[in-house]
Amino acid sequence: MFLKSTSSKFSRSFLLVGWLVLIFLVSCSSPLEWPDSPLYDLSIYIPDTDPDQDVMSVKEKLVGHYAHFDVVAYRDTTTKTPMNTFIVSYGFTDFYLEDGKLMQTDRFIRASQKINQKNVYPAFRDAAVQAIKPRVSEVDVFFQDGKWQLFRPSTPVLLGIEGDPSLPLSEDPNDPLLIDPDNDGHPGVTVDINIGNIIKGELYITRREIYSNFLTVNKDGSITGYVKDDSEQFVVGASLKILAQPSNSIQNPDPGMNPVILIPIDPEIDTAEELMALRDELFPPEPVFINAKK
Repeated sequence: MFLKSTSSKFSRSFLLVGWLVLIFLVSCSSPLEWPDSPLYDLSIYIPDTDPDQDVMSVKEKLVGHYAHFDVVAYRDTTTKTPMNTFIVSYGFTDFYLEDGKLMQTDRFIRASQKINQKNVYPAFRDAAVQAIKPRVSEVDVFFQDGKWQLFRPSTPVLLGIEGDPSLPLSEDPNDPLLIDPDNDGHPGVTVDINIGNIIKGELYITRREIYSNFLTVNKDGSITGYVKDDSEQFVVGASLKILAQPSNSIQNPDPGMNPVILIPIDPEIDTAEELMALRDELFPPEPVFINAKK
């Protein structure tokens, strides 16, 4: 039923497409360049620097419901022409106490992708983004370098396939554990691809999400930092053969290109529509690639 599958293992770009074919189709235009790092001036958020607080009191202050915004930057290593991308994710992060431990759970509700090639537009359906199971992890809370910080260790989660998330992602396109979490009739989750309004198609993928957060607690209640990602992805199939291409993308290691911003909000705000209505009030503009500097 599906075209030949293609595997790809890389740092966490959410639903990356087959870059080789895209490079071929847009090679007539010069690639755009990375914007300057850091993407955002996070110094506007003033860190909590009070060393006299005990760890438990800090944990108690952090308990709450937060609007989540993060950006992860990647570079594809399979292409001759640089193919760079930003994945921008929106969702909700909740902190709660469990037997004295601070727990963090993340639920994503929308994502967008920006690439450094003109006229190529991947689109992520909300159903695919929301199919990611909420991830729960204990968070380390500590005072270091004159400020209160958090570390959220990686907790692998599978998307589009069942099984043991502690094991490497299956690369069998006929794996009986494949599922259809976005309920569109295709295994895995679906990514829509539009190339110059000429070629339109779909990719069907599975993922093993593996990421960690390095965060700073701020005086205004916000939490900021950066993402480190080591996720894996497998392309199960595609609606067009030309789209079923391998990809090997690695995360840009610069923390300034991979920011996380968490803003405390009313617990009653819990839908994509409610969050996106507040998007411009809570978060900075999404990053964009720039024309080559002369």
